[in-house]
Amino acid sequence: MLVRILKDYLHPYRSQVWFVTALLLVQSLVTLYLPKLNADLINNGVARGDVSYIWRVGAFMLLASAIVMLTSIVIAYYASQVSMAFGRDLRKSVFVAVEKFSSRELNAFGAPSLITRNTNDVQQIQMVLFMGLTMMLSAPITGIGGIIMAVRTDVKLSALLLISVPVMSFIIWMLLRRVVPLFRVMQIKIDRINLILREQISGIRVIRAFVKTDYEEKRFDEANDDLMQNTLKVTRTFALMFPSLTLILNLSSVAVIWFGGQLVNSGNMPIGNLTAFLQYLMQILMSVMMGVMMSLMIPRAATSAERVIEVLDTPSTVVETENPKSPTHSSGLIEFRNVEFRYPGAEQPVLSNISFTAHPGQTTAIVGSTGSGKTTLLNLISRFIEVTDGQVLVNDIDVRELALEVLWSQLALVPQRSFLFGGTIATNLKYGDEDCSEADMWTALTIAQARDFVEALPEQLNAPIAQGGTNLSGGQRQRISIARAIVKNAPIMLLDDSFSALDFTTDAKLRAALREYAQHATLIVVAQRISSILSADQIIVLDQGQIAGIGTHSELIKTCTVYQEIVFSQLDPEELS
Repeated sequence: MLVRILKDYLHPYRSQVWFVTALLLVQSLVTLYLPKLNADLINNGVARGDVSYIWRVGAFMLLASAIVMLTSIVIAYYASQVSMAFGRDLRKSVFVAVEKFSSRELNAFGAPSLITRNTNDVQQIQMVLFMGLTMMLSAPITGIGGIIMAVRTDVKLSALLLISVPVMSFIIWMLLRRVVPLFRVMQIKIDRINLILREQISGIRVIRAFVKTDYEEKRFDEANDDLMQNTLKVTRTFALMFPSLTLILNLSSVAVIWFGGQLVNSGNMPIGNLTAFLQYLMQILMSVMMGVMMSLMIPRAATSAERVIEVLDTPSTVVETENPKSPTHSSGLIEFRNVEFRYPGAEQPVLSNISFTAHPGQTTAIVGSTGSGKTTLLNLISRFIEVTDGQVLVNDIDVRELALEVLWSQLALVPQRSFLFGGTIATNLKYGDEDCSEADMWTALTIAQARDFVEALPEQLNAPIAQGGTNLSGGQRQRISIARAIVKNAPIMLLDDSFSALDFTTDAKLRAALREYAQHATLIVVAQRISSILSADQIIVLDQGQIAGIGTHSELIKTCTVYQEIVFSQLDPEELS
């Protein structure tokens, strides 16, 4: 999975990658050449007292060191540039994929997990790429080249490598067996932390109202401690690994000095060759250490890559049609023909045999008990979910044959849970139409019965809105959301129980103003208050996912038992009369 992501998203930057690879090759070769220059300097210059030779070789060594320094700077620059651009592109792809998800996929992954995958997981892959460009490519070149140069320097001392390198490799293998599963678990625990934190921030008022602060603190502490214990296992492994490798490195150096000193003493080896062999040994073992660092990062990045690929490879159940039809008119006519919707694997459908027509210029109200499928019905119109049988037609065209943006341009939606974006009142209203004028915004606020409280704010239209609109009351959020839908001026307006937080007086005024405003629009309202939809042109009564009755209030009160139960549970006979 990691290779696939790197292959797909590094393609635009292959020239920079090849350039970095070439520089790493040059840097590694120069680094391998430096110990030989040092040996020549000692053997042929210092030992013989040849000052001119010392100056000449010393100049070469300074030049080689300068080349290594300059290539390191250039490599770090291009590696960071490529890895940051790679991370940007990958995050964008994940974001675009999530934007295409239907409600089904969004619920399957969950918001906390999707946030972690697009931040922490992408960052892990990005970091491995950066370290790989700066270290992983040079480690094998330096390691293999160091072995070759060490053998050329002295074959007898090279036999020490047959002990130190296998021992280091065995330690690395043993510790990686422990670390890799821990990295997989770590990402899941980070998801859990994000989930709990998101819930606690969003539900802070509920937590305080039910005096559950201590309980939530304990819940977060447990998740936090769980992540800490898992991370400690990883860090303890690191704490064991690096001292062990350093011990092998130092013991190897001592062994080289011990046996090399005897060779120098017997005249079988020049002193310069011993210092060169020590440097090659350091290069070999350091390349192994760099390989260890990468081997520790790669498993975590591979786990993250699996999670990112899972998002990228998950197809949306709502698929854009290849040959979309263009509507010849935008009247707002909506028709359901024997519609059924059921979740995958469910025994019973959420909605079944739904057939009705909503005409422009009319208000269609949808009522029913909790769980009867009212919101699901609206989601089928906007194609947030896909019908499993039957047809939903908008302007006489099946919604599956319309381009999604064309369909959504016909709709103005106020969801059941009013959501406002961080910014100002004006920026939220312009979400409906970015070209709307200030007069259009005030008109929308007037219809939505929000003008009074907006005018009372010091900044008025420029009043700040916190993320999610948490600095406004529930009723204020609903009215701003309705005003945003009005600004869009779409031929179809869908209101999903959007008046629940309003008092009866404001509710009545808003519905009257909205009815007058939307004289030529198709208005579909999901309602809980019967008193607010008594004058609807058409009332659809849902019961256990099926239509129990369709008609006006006066017709349904006589013929529909389910509607009678709902009405008499809310209104007295005197209020009805």
